[in-house]
This record gives sequence, C-alpha cells and structure tokens, in this order.
Amino acid sequence: MSRQMPRAGALPQPDGLTRFAIWAPDARRVDLQLGDGSRLPMQALDDGWYSLEIPCAAGSAYRFCIDERLSVADPASRAQAGGVEADSLVQDPTAYAWQSREWRGRPWHETVLYELHVGLFDGFGALLDFLPGLVELGVTAIELMPLNAFPGRRNWGYDGVLPYAPASAYGTPENLRRLIDQAHLLGLMVFVDVVYNHFGPQGNYLGEYASGFFGEQPTPWGHAIDFARPAVREFFIGNAEMWVRDYRVDGLRLDAVHAIADKAFLVELAGRARSAAQGRHLHLVLENEDNQASLLRQGFDAQWNDDLHHVLHHLLTGEREGYYADYAGATTAKLCACLAEGFVFQGQRDYRGRVRGEPSAELSPLAFVAFLQNHDQVGNRALGERLIALSRPERLRVAVALVLLAPMVPMLFMGEEWGERNPFLYFTDYQGDLAKAVSDGRRQEFAAFGRFSGALPEPNDYETFVASRPRPEHADSAWRAHYRRLLELRHAWLIPRLDGTRALGAVPLGEAAVSARWRLGDGSLWRIELNLGSEEVFVEAPAAQTQILFCEGQEVADYRAGRLAPGSLALSLEDSP
Repeated sequence: MSRQMPRAGALPQPDGLTRFAIWAPDARRVDLQLGDGSRLPMQALDDGWYSLEIPCAAGSAYRFCIDERLSVADPASRAQAGGVEADSLVQDPTAYAWQSREWRGRPWHETVLYELHVGLFDGFGALLDFLPGLVELGVTAIELMPLNAFPGRRNWGYDGVLPYAPASAYGTPENLRRLIDQAHLLGLMVFVDVVYNHFGPQGNYLGEYASGFFGEQPTPWGHAIDFARPAVREFFIGNAEMWVRDYRVDGLRLDAVHAIADKAFLVELAGRARSAAQGRHLHLVLENEDNQASLLRQGFDAQWNDDLHHVLHHLLTGEREGYYADYAGATTAKLCACLAEGFVFQGQRDYRGRVRGEPSAELSPLAFVAFLQNHDQVGNRALGERLIALSRPERLRVAVALVLLAPMVPMLFMGEEWGERNPFLYFTDYQGDLAKAVSDGRRQEFAAFGRFSGALPEPNDYETFVASRPRPEHADSAWRAHYRRLLELRHAWLIPRLDGTRALGAVPLGEAAVSARWRLGDGSLWRIELNLGSEEVFVEAPAAQTQILFCEGQEVADYRAGRLAPGSLALSLEDSP
C-alpha cells in the first residue's frame, strides 16, 4: 500500500486519537459528523482522500457529510448502529480478549465445509449452540454466507453494501469474534463469504462522491467496479486483510470472481491476505464460472466445482433447462471428466456459445470443492427446493457418498445432513419502489418457466424468510447417521492419506455409471465405483487383498464378484505394494 494512502474508515491510533479517512474524489468538501450533531471539516489529501484525527472513543457514532448536502455512513464502517443508513460506530479491533490465541488453523486437506446463513440461525450468539453438533458430525469448517451490512433486518446475503461492517441484525463485532473464538476452541475453522464484484441496490452512495469506483463495463448488478484505481483496490484488499487480521478467520470464499476482469487484483489480494495471516493456515476459495485453472496456481487453494454439481444434479433430477442443458448430453463422460480432471469446461463452448474454462487435469483433486447443494443452487431456484424434494432418496444417498468420499474437498449446505425439507428461498427486506422492482424482477426471471408463473414466494414477505429456516428439531436420524458414517470413513481412511493425492482417471461402466481411481499421498489406491443408472453394470473385481470400506445399495459379495447394482456405490482401498 502506498505510504501516502490512508486506510479507509475510523481507526484508533497508538497515540489515543482516532483517524477518520474516506476516498471522495468528486467532493469539494467532506465533514466528519459526530453523534452529537457537530461537524468537523476534514483535511483534503492527495488523490481524493480526506482525513482527520481527533480524540474519539470506541463506540462513538459518526457519519460523513459530503459538500454539505449528503450525509452518509462510512463506506468502510467497522460497525453500524443499525442498518446501512444508520450511524457508523468507531471500533477498536484489538479490544477483544481471544481465548484461542494458540490456534494456527488446520491444513487444507482436512477441510470439510458446512455452508450456513447466520440470520436463519438467529445471529452470532444463537449459532454458538449449533457448533458442537457439527464437530460431532465430522465437519471441520463452517462457511458463513456474507456477513456485511445490508438494508433492513434480513437478506439472503448477496445485497450487502458496507463490506467492513458485520450486519447489526446478526450481532456486534464482539459477538462475531466470540463465535469465531468458540469455533476455534472446538477445532472448527471459520470461512467468510465475501462479495467484491458488486454492491447491493440500497445504501450505496459511492457514485455520489467517488464515481471513479466504477467503470463502464456492465455486469448483472450495474457498472463493474474499477479495480485499476489504487484507492478502490486498497478498499477491497484492506477488507480481506481485516477479516484475516482482526477476526482471525481461516478462509475466504470470493463470490463470482468471473465478474472481476482484473485478475491481477485477485492475485495481489491472495498474497496480501496470506501475509495478514502471519503464519496461520489461510485458505482462499473461488466461485468462478470461467473455470480459470490458472488462478488455482496463483495463490488460491480451490474453486467451487459447479461442473460436478451440474452433472450430478442432472443425473438425480433429469433437469435440463438453463445451464443444465450443457450436462444433459454425454453426461457419463462429463462425470468422468469431473472425477479425473476437475472441470468439464476446459475451453469448450457452453450452451450460450461462449468459450470458457482452462485445462485443469494437472491440478490436485484438492483444488476442487465438491457439493450437491449450496446457497446458489438452491436459493436461485424459483421455489428454493432442496434435492431431497427433487430426487429419489436412495439415489441421493449414493450421490452424497460420492461427494463425501471423493478426494476433493466436500461441502454441505445447512440442513442437508438431517434431510431438511424446508426450502432455501431468496429473501430481502426492501420497502416501497425497490421492493416492487425486486419482486417484479424475480417474476420476470422465471417467466419462461410456466410451472412457476404466479406462484413465486414474495421476497420481501417475512414469511418467506421464516419458511427458509432450517429445523434441526425435525431431523431425520437416518439421514444424519448416513452423513456421520461417511465422514467417519473420510476422517479415518482418507484424510490421513489425502495430502499429495493425484487422480489416475475415470472410465464409464455404462449409462450413468463410472469407475474412478486416485493415487493417495501414501501411495495407496483409492477406488470408487458409482452406478446412478437403471441397469446393473460389470466392474473389474477388486483384488483379494483390497479392503472394501463401504458399499451403498450393494452387497459386498456382489461387488467382489464384479457386479454393481443400479443405485449403488462401492469404495475400496488397496495399500501400496
């Protein structure tokens, strides 16, 4: 960071003063407006920065007044007195007394992710009681959907505006630190989902005084953010550093980086975030529709493997609309490609005619996060249905086994492990014209799908939020036992051998049936045979000394005889010679 460029926001200094700084290159004047209504003119610095240092205690309320006409929350606010339109609050990031100070994190190959929405669990404090059950299940990391401030009291997570401020609806920054602290004491890593590709539609006033934040390139959410500008670049890299340094998170998941054209920014962010970790394990995960395998060699650990999800979703549900059209043909070969090479799309044209993807076969299997459900694949559905409502349970059990036993990094979506049947819907808390625009846009989005016409849940209704709550009190014990058994197998047999694993290939056995093999880090052979088809298929019978670790929908004796029943999976391990 340039020595002349201050860090954005309100930051307590060693001399007892608090430094306030904002990038407002379009403003002629910026005043600091304190909670008592008083205003203090800020000093204009180079390159559009304004700064002021004054005595100001942690917890003090403040705003910025632009050109005596516009009063706004600090875009780098570390806490809000309410929502995004409320006052910002000065925070001392060093005040919390960490109990887990010796925590150094966990290596990537031990990761079992669990994605969840804090608001649906009633905030940071209420979530504390949920953590021990995840440890008992075999989860090693929770991935929190975006935490930053948003308009209203509820939001599905991806309409945030103030990326530095944990949403006040979830609790205080201290509540969040306590949650992370307790997770670490239990041996759980904590990942935070961050959104650096757009701002939400309400409460973002940057265009009024810092129009240079945005370029001309359009995105689905408006003009793209201009990461070429040093102040903009530092705003987001500083945010990543904050989560790592001030909250001691173990990982970041970067949302939709295909909407960020400046890949050098991403590489710089990765390096700076790792430096902020000061020797702790830090894991960086991408969502990237462009399948840029090169980024997974430049500081990022892994990418959500949407290709694997789409293949398995089509096999389980038969859906072929939208992007599922790309996976409805040659599906077995595409499943083999995912298991052997990671991505399906490695430079081919997709259903829109767009070339996407880069060769991925040389990457480690650990460069891919495998899942059957996540917030996108459920929440972006018109009715938010989970897979348990869309597929036959015996086939779903087999697909779950593949995801949890393959040598990728598995991820669960909140509630799937107990057979949750409540949907996960798109929900917001907008008012007036914006609420109507969001509702109308949602209806237009699904207008082409006749079965959804006129039946969409209203995003702004409180009941839509309530209907999305996971209900652990209604857990199906059989589903939970299935997940627990699979994760016990993973921890006992796979994770100790997982580091250094390489894929050996995957071949079709028949329609929707494949055999995949991996050479584990200790030299042993990990072999999975899967049959999601409707006919029995024949497999190479395992050698006599091979250990059969797991069979689902299939008798071990039949598998040893070289037969694989429809709706079955077999897992075997052969020690190195």
